[in-house]
Amino acid sequence: MTTRLHLAVDGPAAAPVLLLGGSLGTTGAMWGPQVPALARHFRVIRYDHLGHGRSAVPAGPYTMDLLGRELLRTLDDLDVPWVHYAGLSLGGMVGMWLAAHAPERVRRLALLCTSASLGPPGQWRARAATVRAGGLAAIADAVVARWFTPAFAAARPDVVAGCRAMLTATSPAGYAACCEAVATMDLRADLGRIGAPTLVVAGADDPATPVAHAREIVRRIPGARLAVVDAAAHLANVEQPGRVGRLLRDHLLPPDPVDEEPGDR
Repeated sequence: MTTRLHLAVDGPAAAPVLLLGGSLGTTGAMWGPQVPALARHFRVIRYDHLGHGRSAVPAGPYTMDLLGRELLRTLDDLDVPWVHYAGLSLGGMVGMWLAAHAPERVRRLALLCTSASLGPPGQWRARAATVRAGGLAAIADAVVARWFTPAFAAARPDVVAGCRAMLTATSPAGYAACCEAVATMDLRADLGRIGAPTLVVAGADDPATPVAHAREIVRRIPGARLAVVDAAAHLANVEQPGRVGRLLRDHLLPPDPVDEEPGDR
């Protein structure tokens, strides 16, 4: 296998594959709260984006096309013809690209706390420059403050500290290159091509990708539906693990999944 992406795999080898993509500045570990339940039904594959975790860190800048095609190459290396896909933030952006550009590879799609266009570009290029100059510590406090509501941060400082450590362990070069991918991203015109049944999840208190961004995605993807999770900021799956886990399970395990073909509604 020649993939440059680090993978963590759980669940039965013969089960349908569920691919999980994480937020900018995280690894597949961010999906830890959902894995035990999902792995009872799926072959769960968590991947680290290029430039993140234990994945390769090629020279930047990156584009969404690069991140998406890297994921397609990984699926080809694994000999996986199609997947269910769930992605949060950057992972959701890659998921939208994948479902629009390779619709035969995505059977069901879940997009969490994400956006199809997250400008202005200058703010992302400025963040990339800050990280290249000062490392992830230069932005860590500001980023983590947007990941969780103040109430959760006060109640679970251990979880917040763990997520902050995950962020600061990220390669500055890789993080900055992914910031540049977000800066140039505009997937809005692609969303009408997505045929996979789509669930869009928003954190009610998410300052990074507010609910309005989720509503825009729902408006553009035919038949997509929206779920807003109360008392959750950007890492909604960490802050409200049970609620998000149930939403994913209910969406990914429809009454008659055997009868569906990739891209069917």
